Amino acid sequence: MQAWTKPEIPVVPGPARRLRLYDTASGGLVEVPPPADGPARMYVCGITPYDATHMGHAATYVTFDLINRLWRDAGYDVHYTQNITDVDDPLLERATATGVEWTELAEREIQLFRDDMTALQVIPPQDYIGVVESIDLVTGAIEDLQRAGAVYSVDDDLYFAVKADPRFGGVSGYDVETMRALFAERGGDPGREGKRDPLDSLLWRAERPGEPAWDSPFGRGRPGWHVECSAIALKHLGMTFDVQGGGSDLIFPHHEMSASGAQVATGKHPFARAYVHQAMVGLDGEKMSKSKGNLVLVSRERAAGTDPMAIRLVLLAHHYRTDWFWTSSDLLAAQERLDVWRGAVSRGTGPDGAAAVDAVRAALTNDLDTVAALAAVDQWAETNGDDATAPALVADAVDALLGIKL
Repeated sequence: MQAWTKPEIPVVPGPARRLRLYDTASGGLVEVPPPADGPARMYVCGITPYDATHMGHAATYVTFDLINRLWRDAGYDVHYTQNITDVDDPLLERATATGVEWTELAEREIQLFRDDMTALQVIPPQDYIGVVESIDLVTGAIEDLQRAGAVYSVDDDLYFAVKADPRFGGVSGYDVETMRALFAERGGDPGREGKRDPLDSLLWRAERPGEPAWDSPFGRGRPGWHVECSAIALKHLGMTFDVQGGGSDLIFPHHEMSASGAQVATGKHPFARAYVHQAMVGLDGEKMSKSKGNLVLVSRERAAGTDPMAIRLVLLAHHYRTDWFWTSSDLLAAQERLDVWRGAVSRGTGPDGAAAVDAVRAALTNDLDTVAALAAVDQWAETNGDDATAPALVADAVDALLGIKL
């Protein structure tokens, strides 16, 4: 599937720094990729295209765009893969409710997502892969799990037996009670009769009347959610890639299940070196989500004339591991900051540009400390100086490292 247009990324002189990120699985900072390895490999879970891109989505993809940019700044080739869950229950339910063909709804929302990512200066993945185009890949992954003895049937649906993975639970660190509660809340079926374990996850859903289905060695049906990501990641990145990314609501069950399935299918460990998660973005005291309908949409803000760089600055003004709530005052402050920065780089001279760039690099490579990075640019913009090379250097660095075009 086609992604979107890649932005121009300036090359910024000066010594790059190595990136450390917080790994959910270990509960500490890790350096990724390790010093001797390359290319840097990253998988980020994509959208289910049944509605437009909201600020929670935007925060996620901007966060992982920063990782992509910092790796490139450090001289790595980057192999970035992202999926699209272009067939799943929420998409089919929205299509039925709106009277739109599900494939038409998916394509419309995927194109809107592409437009939003382009406007926000997000570097596209090399592999932008839909589930519909990956059916054979998914069925192959299920067959690998069958050979490992980790698959069983419940009324023609196939399930992954999580106890086949002795490391199950190692990504989230959650206890069984928490896992069951989250599984029920986030698309699982812990109460289904016939399952061996309440946490066993659906691999293949047998054909139901009125639902899309594909031929497979298991009969007609469609993939479960978690196996699609493990299959796509294994195909394009292989085991033990550097970063598995997504929102914090994907820690369990999605990232836990995807990792376990891959580990059992391959007999190798770990699925990823680091599991990195974007915190939740809310509105009016609640998590922003399609199911709640409390959405601030990127496309709506753009249509209203908001500068996409101001939107990106709002997202960068909050550390990625901290939950926060969108406010109109944040957007106003971001536009004011953008105006100050643009005014500063349009001056003939400025304070030491190399020092400002190093401060930005130091902040970002320390677990994506965007708050400190923005403060470093603020300080440079608000200070006078006689360095004639500084404005262009800082403008290039803000573009290359932060993704903000001034």
